[in-house]
Amino acid sequence: MQKQRSLLALIFVLVIAAIAVIATIPVPLGLDLRGGSQLTIQVKTTADIKQITERELEAVKKVVEGRINGLGVSEPVIQTVGTDKILVQLPGVNDPEQAERVLGGTAQLEFRTQKPGTETQIFALQASRAELKAKQQELRKSNDQGALTKNLEELKNNNQAIAELFESTNPPLTGQYLENAYGEPTQGNNWNVALRFNQKGGELFAQLTKNLAGTGRSIGIFLDNELISAPNVPLQFAATGITGGSAIIEGRFTAQEANDLGVQLRGGALPVPVEIAERRTVGATLGKDSIERSIYAGVAGLILVFIFMVFYYRLPGMIANIALVIYSLLTWATFSLLGVTLTLPGIAGFILSIGMAVDANVLIFERTREELQAGKSLYRSVESGFYRAFSSILDSNVTTWIACAALFWLGSGLVKGFALTLALGVAVSMFSAITCSRTFMFIAISIPSLRKTELYCPNVSASNQAEV
Repeated sequence: MQKQRSLLALIFVLVIAAIAVIATIPVPLGLDLRGGSQLTIQVKTTADIKQITERELEAVKKVVEGRINGLGVSEPVIQTVGTDKILVQLPGVNDPEQAERVLGGTAQLEFRTQKPGTETQIFALQASRAELKAKQQELRKSNDQGALTKNLEELKNNNQAIAELFESTNPPLTGQYLENAYGEPTQGNNWNVALRFNQKGGELFAQLTKNLAGTGRSIGIFLDNELISAPNVPLQFAATGITGGSAIIEGRFTAQEANDLGVQLRGGALPVPVEIAERRTVGATLGKDSIERSIYAGVAGLILVFIFMVFYYRLPGMIANIALVIYSLLTWATFSLLGVTLTLPGIAGFILSIGMAVDANVLIFERTREELQAGKSLYRSVESGFYRAFSSILDSNVTTWIACAALFWLGSGLVKGFALTLALGVAVSMFSAITCSRTFMFIAISIPSLRKTELYCPNVSASNQAEV
């Protein structure tokens, strides 16, 4: 009994914590519920690049992600479609023309020279920018739009201040001269980023590095006027600069960091034009209507389930209903904590997982009835009911998780939302059915007034049962 009381205290604490999380952390809404804009970006070929491969598409996608961050959009969806398109969903953006202006056009990559006497300034500005970017991630999760807008404005001013500490070469060394950029491993776990220029770019890069070698000033690598890297040139290249058209950026990068920087550089180097192939706006009214209808459907479904469970299973049905309310609170709080973007299919997945949670209780109660009808005591019947139903519940949930994993891995944005909410709901349902329902059932049969067989199985006479 002491164990049941401890579990009851744990459940109570979890419920209070879930209510607090739900009250303080709102669940982000997707495009179909919040309203916003959806753009399909067509990546076009040129005379030099006759086919768009996965490599080019990834580079362009990286540039698009960077530009969207500048818009201050919370929970954007950016994914490739086919071999030459990128789908962008921007919840809350009701001005698609603004997004089109920002996302359209080719990325601008440029190598610049740091001005003399700016070493202290750039160090302080880069430290400040790192703090602003770290804070930005927190604000995006909290969905505080006002604070996020202020943060983006400060970051914009910071980037502008950094850009003023650098000057363009004459002629400018831009991305059109860069043929390739990629991460390469070194000794240990460190990675470098290798650059390769064409002949003209190699000459400009040699002159740039000759002027900066050994001075302590850095090469400013800017993408869309934002500094993405600032490597220094060793003194050994002061005589000739880095010749041969190839160079290495050493920075003790991780594999992921080296790959990300290589993708950014390739994206800025691509002379690939993009255009908006399709533009669609989803009104907030439609989203509000969808939410209301989904809530009505969910509440109506829950009420019908509550009535059925009490009518058919009596006291265990009431216990299942309490466990179902706890399940709903815990699942919604999990969505808030993990920052799950809720879409209409996501709500469908959540409601379906409620059905899965009821299904687990049905299996348990049916097994309990079978034990009672076989003449076992109430305590043994309840204990055996949970024990015998566990393997069926686990098998059912594992197969559901496998299906969710396949949908999440292979599906698109809305399908992924359905798979994620269903998988999380099923995981929480295991806890509510096995722990919550079991705890409440054993507490119920420990109360003399509730230790009546007809409350658990009306068709079995108490005289036919063994002693509890």
